[in-house]
Amino acid sequence: MFKDAGLSGATTKRPSLLRCLKKLEHGDTLTVLKLDRLGRSLRDLIAMLGDLKKRAVKFRSLTKAIDTETPTGRAMWQMIDVLAELERSLISERTRAGVKDAQRRGVKFGRKPKLTA
Repeated sequence: MFKDAGLSGATTKRPSLLRCLKKLEHGDTLTVLKLDRLGRSLRDLIAMLGDLKKRAVKFRSLTKAIDTETPTGRAMWQMIDVLAELERSLISERTRAGVKDAQRRGVKFGRKPKLTA
């Protein structure tokens, strides 16, 4: 079992995931609890699963009942990933809108200057 505790799925620096991916061999199965724990962008997930497929490594997501060995599983994986990416984009969009609104209200971001003019 590999675990990157305390890290966001959006971060690219996940040492345990990288170690896990390197250890996987022909015939192994990579099983994750949730699909969004493996990667947050559709591009990253496609690249990872493409690499696993080339190496003849199977993939399963426990909560989404996705198994890349079946046509239905591959189709479900792609549909769910599109929705996950959409959700992430919407969160980012709402965050940017909130920051702009706060700036209009005069909220200052960043740390206070240490030096005076």
